[in-house]
Amino acid sequence: MYRKPAHREGSRLSREERAADILKHARLVFCEKGYTDTLVSEIAERAGVVEGSVFHYFPTKRDLLIKTVEQWYSGLIGDYDHRLESIIGTWNRLRFMIWGHLNVIHEEPEITKLIVEEIRPGPEYRATAIFELNRNYTRRTLGIINDAIATGEFRSDVPGAVIRAMIYGGVEHYAFAFLRGEGDFSPDETADSITDLVYRGLANEGINQANMIREPIRQIESGLARLKALAENLSPSPAEGAAPPTVRRVRASRK
Repeated sequence: MYRKPAHREGSRLSREERAADILKHARLVFCEKGYTDTLVSEIAERAGVVEGSVFHYFPTKRDLLIKTVEQWYSGLIGDYDHRLESIIGTWNRLRFMIWGHLNVIHEEPEITKLIVEEIRPGPEYRATAIFELNRNYTRRTLGIINDAIATGEFRSDVPGAVIRAMIYGGVEHYAFAFLRGEGDFSPDETADSITDLVYRGLANEGINQANMIREPIRQIESGLARLKALAENLSPSPAEGAAPPTVRRVRASRK
């Protein structure tokens, strides 16, 4: 339950700190009530300032919404960049970006709905920093794909705009029912499925075939390793004489 904070209008915060504090509380209220039902006076109350102070930093409620989402988006992209640095392999990197988009929708559906329902349809959307942040966000995925094209892992005859639309449009279409409050989905399982479809559709034929048989090969290797360990455990010491016939047959098959 929300508790009214102590009034702290006179506390000594820098202009940047005060604006950040207002944005923090604005995000909470916007996500709880949606844009239409949010009152700036309630944001001001939660932030411990008078309503006029909010308008001093953000001229309109619309400006406040856009700046709130902009701050959230910037933090999201910074976290992605940091985590992506340690991920190796095209499939893994592509899967991380797809999983990240799905996971944000799943874990933060309210702010996702603010973007989809309130900000994108707005006439000023393309002039906002959010639009450019979104383009930078999706460019990271296209960068992974372009790197794979440069190494010959992916084919080069599919336009990047088509790939981007298939990935992000597909993700949002799949999750749309969830955003309406209908059912649930697993970001992990969905990311695996979408990544496999994209990867296999773009991979050159030899690469694709190698990727398809990678798991059976791992299973065979694992089975051979267990068989070897079993054979070594059953091998007698020199004083015990010859190995049992079954173990000799296993060894013979490995020559």
